[in-house]
Amino acid sequence: MEPLRSSDPARVADHRLLGRLGAGGMGVVYLARTPGGALVALKVLLAEYAEEPGFKERFRREVEVARRVDSPWAVPLVDADPDARAPWLATAFVPGPSLGEAVAAYGPLTERGLRLLGARLAEALGEVHRAGLVHRDLKPGNVLIAHDGPRLIDFGIARAPEDRSLTATGVVVGTPGYLSPEQAGGSGGDGIGPASDVFSLGCVLAFAATGRAPFGSGTVDALLYRAVHDPADLDGVPAGLLGVLGRCLEKDPDRRPDAGELVRELAADDAPLDGEAADWLPEPVARLIAERSAAALALPDIAHTLAPADAPAAPGPAGPGTRETSGSSEPRDARPAGRRRFLLLAGGAVALAAGGGGAWWTVARDGRSGGDGTAAASSRRPAHTVVLHGDLSGPQRETGKAQERGLRLAVAEFNARDDAPFTVKVRAVDDAGDPAASARLAAELTDDPAVLAVVGPTTDATAQAALAEYDAALLPVVAVSPGSVSLVTQGYRSFLLGRLPDSVLAVYASNYLRGRAGSRKVGLVVDRPAGNYGTDLGTSLSTQLGNARQPPVPEVVSAMRRDFGSAVDGVLSAGADSVFFAGLPDRGASFAATLRERGFQGARVSGPALLDGRFLTEGQEAAEDWVMVAPVIDATRKPEAKKFAAAYRERFEEAPPRYAAEAYDVTGMLLKALSGLPAKKRTRANLLAAVRTGKYEGITKPFAFEQKGLIGLMVIDGNGGYLWRVSRGDFVYDGPAPLTV
Repeated sequence: MEPLRSSDPARVADHRLLGRLGAGGMGVVYLARTPGGALVALKVLLAEYAEEPGFKERFRREVEVARRVDSPWAVPLVDADPDARAPWLATAFVPGPSLGEAVAAYGPLTERGLRLLGARLAEALGEVHRAGLVHRDLKPGNVLIAHDGPRLIDFGIARAPEDRSLTATGVVVGTPGYLSPEQAGGSGGDGIGPASDVFSLGCVLAFAATGRAPFGSGTVDALLYRAVHDPADLDGVPAGLLGVLGRCLEKDPDRRPDAGELVRELAADDAPLDGEAADWLPEPVARLIAERSAAALALPDIAHTLAPADAPAAPGPAGPGTRETSGSSEPRDARPAGRRRFLLLAGGAVALAAGGGGAWWTVARDGRSGGDGTAAASSRRPAHTVVLHGDLSGPQRETGKAQERGLRLAVAEFNARDDAPFTVKVRAVDDAGDPAASARLAAELTDDPAVLAVVGPTTDATAQAALAEYDAALLPVVAVSPGSVSLVTQGYRSFLLGRLPDSVLAVYASNYLRGRAGSRKVGLVVDRPAGNYGTDLGTSLSTQLGNARQPPVPEVVSAMRRDFGSAVDGVLSAGADSVFFAGLPDRGASFAATLRERGFQGARVSGPALLDGRFLTEGQEAAEDWVMVAPVIDATRKPEAKKFAAAYRERFEEAPPRYAAEAYDVTGMLLKALSGLPAKKRTRANLLAAVRTGKYEGITKPFAFEQKGLIGLMVIDGNGGYLWRVSRGDFVYDGPAPLTV
């Protein structure tokens, strides 16, 4: 639990709020006391969603479903008002950890514990199904742990199998990694029945048995693909449970047991399903539940938490890095809960404040005085800060530094204008390619009110780690080098992807292969060490070629294999006259060398990852004539970027590297949008709205973003895909990639 913030209400309806239990994309969950003094978990829908019919309908549905489900293993609804100005619902408070928290902290459950967990969750699902509903989002975070068994929570997307009001074909609802194949396929209301929940329960039990999700981790696209096509990873599951979990995880829903069968199958002589469930939990988890229960009992009762409804707010905002409670500046409780009790309920929240940040980089980092033109700017202008968040010292430092310099050049040109309505300051932060450092830096930046926008991060992994922090503060973030479409599909409100995602680049690759290269059969080699990048590209290209009635010859290469001989022989023996490699530069060089050894003369194509110096140095002659489809230009070769290239060369004494012009463009887009706002309206939220709804003509391409659906995605208008080829040991820009065959 966290303390209440200054923006939190003191009460909701007649419920006195004690602290924050958590927050998500749609609402906040508080610990509260009912008028009768009972502790409840009280969920409130965020104001920005309360007026949107779709979100309010989903909230109302959660209330209706919770009222219909009657099981000792589902958290009961205590009270609710889905029609209030700020809709809310209150459920019984369970002081124990979630299953995800317990397993992460103390390890997997024993077979005895797994059987009881599975049987009681199956009982709860049976009640959901008997009510004519499907839960649709069973995952470790939606299972709370108590001494006597689990508690199923969160019915926000539960609905009848035939009800399609909240989904549509092609839209995936639920949590990737725990979705059934029929959910992962985006089939909307079709085929999502009780068997889907059984599959998810199998995933939850596999996690509880092994400590890891059965379909791995990574981007949304990769997880959805594995759920549909790959077998579950059950290594480490007790032998006595392999059979039942295997049946739960059948791809065909008709082959899975129903909830009642599961209860019977999981019953065993040493797994009590009635009465007390002694010793089903690891001792540290049982002790944690006991401590949290004691801490909850020691919280102030209702008489000591009452405060005047008109109590004045504490004067002034909280300082940086501090938190304030709501209500009067006087203590609201004459018997404050002790620090020990608060820390027990706080759980992992305290750890969030412990991490330090990465390196903070000064404005004149490039060694030039007045590096951003601020010395010449009027001191009377208001000042706003734009941040470059990037990998400036790690594996992708060349890309990060290029983006930093592109941003600095855009800011220097803006500050040099006589009519500039404000001065822009630059801050550059280095995460060194480390996702944990990226998340810490994002938290620090969101706490600085002067920061109005962020350009970055550099990679998929560092972006994924940071976006939740940025989104919570509605701090606009524009990235130009990460390429996973999952960064957009996760629904972060403040994130804008300023390039085409990798999955869209596959459209251009298909056009090139079938058109300019004249290929009739493409050998598609997906290299597993490339992770989600390779899966995204390979899956999308396979779809494009299949739609064109030219299905590829696929080969997947294990991370355990260093030799590409069998993969190359496989595609060539199948008659492939061209090859697409979905992988990274180091192994790409080895693959290219194998093709050269086999005397292959057909087109050799790949994605943006091979646009890397390592491919040239390690591939040598074998890299010659390879073609890459990428979202980046050569600013020295594009007429619209001529002026930028000259200014960059003058300032930094070198030609602009890849991604410098792209960062220059999105910085210009942000500053133009900010300039268009009245001085008193230059806020993060208003800037985000202006960029989202505006259009900007950059030197690399036009920028506009989707207004519906995936709102952080660039409008796909034929711009943004470019060809590069290797010629005489160097990368040569070949202009826009083909829109048609």
